[in-house]
Amino acid sequence: MTERGNPINSPPPSPRPRVVIVGAGFGGLNAAVQLRRAPVEVVVIDRRNYHLFQPLLYQVATGLLSPAQIATPIRHILSRQKNASVLMERVIGIDRVRREVVTDMSRVPFDYLIIATGARHHYFGHESWETIAPGLKKIDEATEIRARILTAFELAEAGDDDEQRRRLLTFAVIGAGPTGVEMAGAIAELARHAMTGDFRRIDPARARILLIEAGDRVLTSFPPELSEKAMRQLEGLGVEVMLRNAVTACDEDGLTLSGGERIACSSIVWAAGVMASPAAKWLGETTDRAGRVPIGPDLSLMDDPAIFVIGDTAAVTDAKGQVVPGVAPAAKQMGRYVAKVIRNRLAGRSTPAFVYRDWGNLATIGRKAAVADFGYIRLSGLLAWLAWSFAHIWFLIGFRNRLLVLVDWAWAYFTYDRGARLITGR
Repeated sequence: MTERGNPINSPPPSPRPRVVIVGAGFGGLNAAVQLRRAPVEVVVIDRRNYHLFQPLLYQVATGLLSPAQIATPIRHILSRQKNASVLMERVIGIDRVRREVVTDMSRVPFDYLIIATGARHHYFGHESWETIAPGLKKIDEATEIRARILTAFELAEAGDDDEQRRRLLTFAVIGAGPTGVEMAGAIAELARHAMTGDFRRIDPARARILLIEAGDRVLTSFPPELSEKAMRQLEGLGVEVMLRNAVTACDEDGLTLSGGERIACSSIVWAAGVMASPAAKWLGETTDRAGRVPIGPDLSLMDDPAIFVIGDTAAVTDAKGQVVPGVAPAAKQMGRYVAKVIRNRLAGRSTPAFVYRDWGNLATIGRKAAVADFGYIRLSGLLAWLAWSFAHIWFLIGFRNRLLVLVDWAWAYFTYDRGARLITGR
């Protein structure tokens, strides 16, 4: 560690209050942008140099989009914001006494701190499963899953053993929330449409896609009638939905279900749960069962009003008593709100408690198949799919990315082709 006042690679002292934002996801980036005209210095710290649009990672994992279409360099996003700077460093702790963020390269002083570090996969005590059943939180994970899926088809084409082929062409997705449902549907479309005619010795359409869920229905955050419609749409794509089945064992040859059934499969994707980042440990705070930090009505720590926690890292019940879900729209709203709190404090004004505005819930299953819950309006099928498509194009960052994704989606819609079916990193 270095002495305070002379930290290696740290920003120089500033006469203006310094707001340090840890994490450039939806919450952190929205907070930074909303502070562009505030009389503060903004420092964004992230271990990667890009902002990732996580809701479309499953399309990278199934060859529809390339990583560059859903990721944008953080420096480019903030390039015109003169009061903002970016550090690509890994945070390893927070010194609350000295008011510094400790990274693997420096110590960064702060006057206000915003923790927006998101969530990681939760394997419920089976951490060794992570290498066997990767989840979808990072580009590296998406490209690894893509490589596993495509390699399985290649090995099945090259092999002669029928039993081995069946194992290679069996794909399991664990967890039937939005990510699991979207992933299972995308694998089914990849096998049954995009790869038609590509192989000579195997029929990709005969691949077996399993969606395994410990609960009694898919998409439990949706109304039961939409869950039922989503399940029918999945089955229409050829996905085998296995409800009331928990995974008890997982290895390179397959998995075992709670009823004792053994399933041989080559590729397993984890979508069964998430837990918060280690921010609570950095702060020395207690957490809930998911590792989230309880915070006050203004999204700051109960005992430190200058430290805010937002997004998946925060356990939030808003001013209306509703529990705020760990979704991208909530993180964006929290980021904008915290920026407003800081601006108001600097101007000597108070800020009403945070209220989450729920604009609806969307999940896509596949081509012209989706469900949407807007409260009084509930949609399924084509209309829900169009609503989902419009929302995701709208929230992508940058006109270039929006245009490229729209073009690729249109091409895939009319041709069923997926141009990013590349095996990389192996």
